Parts: sequence; C-alpha cells; structure tokens
Amino acid sequence: MPQISQITATYASQIFWLLVTFGLLYFVVGRGMVTRVVANVDAREARIAADLSAAEAARVTADRTEDAWRAATDAARATAQADIAAAKAQASRTSETQLAHADAELTERLAHHEVAIANAKAQAMANLQDIAADAARTLAAKLASVEVSEEVAADAVRRTTVHG
Repeated sequence: MPQISQITATYASQIFWLLVTFGLLYFVVGRGMVTRVVANVDAREARIAADLSAAEAARVTADRTEDAWRAATDAARATAQADIAAAKAQASRTSETQLAHADAELTERLAHHEVAIANAKAQAMANLQDIAADAARTLAAKLASVEVSEEVAADAVRRTTVHG
C-alpha cells in the first residue's frame, strides 16, 4: 500500500521537527521562563513572610502600647478618685464648720430674741396692770360713783393678780 509508505516518510520529518520544536520550547520555557517564575514566587513568599513578621512586630508594639495606656489610665483613675475623696472630705469639713458657725450664730440670736420677748412680756404685763387699774377706776366711778385714786386701783389689781 502506497499510503503507508508515504506516511513513514512524511511523518518522519514531521516527528523530527516536532521533537526539535518541543526541545527548543523545553529549553526556552524550562530554563528561561520557569526560573523567572520561580524567582518571582520566591520573592513574593519572602515579601509575604517579611510583611507577616512586620505585622507581628507591629501587633506586639500595639499590645505594649495598649498595656502602657491601660496602666496610665488606671493610674489616672486612681489619682482622680483620691482627689475626689479628698475634695469630698474637705467639703464635708467646710460644711460642718459653716453649720457649726451658723448654729452658734442662730443660738445667740435666739437668746437675744428670747430676752427681747421676755422684756416685751414684762412690759406688756406692766401695761396690762396699768390698763386693768385704769379700767377698775373707770368702772368704780361709773357703777358705784366712787372716785378711786390710781395707787389704790393699782394696788387692788396687784393683789388680785397675785392671788388669782
């Protein structure tokens, strides 16, 4: 069969050039491009590893900073609470002092007013006896048509109020 003999002749040259082409592709791609791709992948992995280590270092630094901030905040809070307690104590002492001073002043004023009331009461009682003596004189004059002196009427009112 003539087709079979032509196949071997035609295919032999095609197989040769196929092997030459694949060989060239293998050396170009395998030696040239693959090494570049591997170098890029290695560089990328190195960059990722460096970024991860930098991120870890930043996290550690952030944790330290946060711990320092928390310690400073706690110290400031404790100082503020101590200042508040001191201010409350001072305000309490000041308030007690002012209350004691006001209480003493009010007690003194109350004593003065009680003396004034007692004096006014005594004056009113004295005036009441004078008014009662005058009323007794007027009644005696109108009812009994008797004229009574001021001293006698005052003495009668005094005796009546002492016994009554």
